[in-house]
Amino acid sequence: MFLLLCPLVLAQQTLNNDAVVKLIKAGLSEDLVVSTINASPGKYDTSADGLIALKTAGASDKVISAIVMKSSGAAPAAAAAPAASAAGNGLPAGIDEVGVYYKDKSGNWTKLMPEIVNFKTGGVMKSILSQGIVKGDINGHVDGQHAKLTATFPVSIAVYVPEGTEITEYQLLRLRANGDNREFRSMTGGVFHASGGAKRDTLDFQPQRLTTRVYQITLDSSLGKGEYGLLPPGSYSSSNMASGGKLYSVSIIE
Repeated sequence: MFLLLCPLVLAQQTLNNDAVVKLIKAGLSEDLVVSTINASPGKYDTSADGLIALKTAGASDKVISAIVMKSSGAAPAAAAAPAASAAGNGLPAGIDEVGVYYKDKSGNWTKLMPEIVNFKTGGVMKSILSQGIVKGDINGHVDGQHAKLTATFPVSIAVYVPEGTEITEYQLLRLRANGDNREFRSMTGGVFHASGGAKRDTLDFQPQRLTTRVYQITLDSSLGKGEYGLLPPGSYSSSNMASGGKLYSVSIIE
């Protein structure tokens, strides 16, 4: 009880260097001495000689730092809160809705905005739908020679998939330069329905599950630098309409 009440008892007294030395020599813990210093008025000698005398008397660096802070009028430093590894909803910090994210240079998940991709199959433009899968080869075209996002290996991508969707329905693609745009050959119906030339630009990947419906895909140097894209699952109708979908792309420069 004495140890617990000590800061309250001394809070009414003005402490100085000698009083702190007495507390130390009485065997009070470092944390208790610091708490007493923070809770009590004080008039300390913080000159070089005064600090050396405190150190010689057995004051720790933490105690001396508390004395210096008290003398300067600064508020005691608060204990650093541990960084949140996940948001309150159980998702990794920075991931708050369905979509695709990349890990930036600070190690934070940042949302990756999609680019528009136009599709052509069988020489006739088709429209992209969410149901009614039609299997077949498709050619995708994305404006611009390079993605807006540039990165270096390794590149970490997180995918928060919609409910009822599997990560294996996404396609990792190598994009090829063609004039002022990028193109790829893929397939409808997902990677596991592919055959023949449709797999020319599709790449295998091993997703790592971070939490429910959130997966991480890591692009390493074995792929080689270039343009890459992640194509969400989609399907195609047979109507003769221009189609537009979305693609998440990254330009890896080394």
